[in-house]
Amino acid sequence: MDFSNKLVVAISSRALFDLTESHEVYQSQGLKAYAEYQIAHEDEPLAPGDAFPLVQKLLGINQKLGGEPRVEVILLSRNSADTGLRIFNSIQHYHLSITRAAFCGGESPYRYVSSFGSQLFLSTHAEDVQQALQSGYAAATILPSKNSSSSDDQLRLAFDGDAVLFSDEAEKVYKTKGLEAFTLSEQASANLPLSGGPFKSFLAAMHQIQTEFSEGDCPIRTALITARSAPTHERVVKTLRAWKIRIDESIFLGGMDKGEFLRAFDADVFFDDQEGHCQSAREHVPTGHVPHGVANE
Repeated sequence: MDFSNKLVVAISSRALFDLTESHEVYQSQGLKAYAEYQIAHEDEPLAPGDAFPLVQKLLGINQKLGGEPRVEVILLSRNSADTGLRIFNSIQHYHLSITRAAFCGGESPYRYVSSFGSQLFLSTHAEDVQQALQSGYAAATILPSKNSSSSDDQLRLAFDGDAVLFSDEAEKVYKTKGLEAFTLSEQASANLPLSGGPFKSFLAAMHQIQTEFSEGDCPIRTALITARSAPTHERVVKTLRAWKIRIDESIFLGGMDKGEFLRAFDADVFFDDQEGHCQSAREHVPTGHVPHGVANE
């Protein structure tokens, strides 16, 4: 099947739904008790999880486009099909148009990210996310957040730059040689586009859908929220220009905390490679940790 014209997002069951209660049964009583619990409760809908509003907005884009669905969400789960029946019943309860799934019976489902043509994998299982990233796919660990997605139906995605949208080549200079060397290096390379990071392909697929809407009527808005500042901003601007990818808002913070800016942007999710930034960000907006690059070595 050809997925080349689609934006495909794979998501784990624990990111989509709140499985806290049943997971506690698994941890305290084992797999058999967990399976019995899920089967006994399979007609009780699960509560929405941290990524549920994001999925709703992603699927809502299809209604605005009309015609053949261009956005698809795939369920990738460590459950078996037997214990996963409650998850599919919950999907039907909330009228989510999710029809494809892989239930992996305790094994990591990351290996099916490619098979389904997914550009992004979201999970609460950090090891699965790391394996997907190492295989060359955009992936993030969804962190519990005190704040839910924005209330309107526009999808608002925020990204860190280095090691997320871009490679970590510049961040390596900063980590090993300091801010002054980083600034000088980026000034000298201002006209040399950065290599793509793990989220480049996902951003490109999202941008392609954005171009199909008239200006002012687009249900997707993107933002780059980075610790960079002038003069290191120039290389970023020229990199996106070379990629022919539009970012709606670019915020160069020069090391300021990102939280208040993410709340002002009203992000449905923010992707960052640095765990410390993610822990701060999730106090304000839903956040995905991208364990990639020099900051995670």
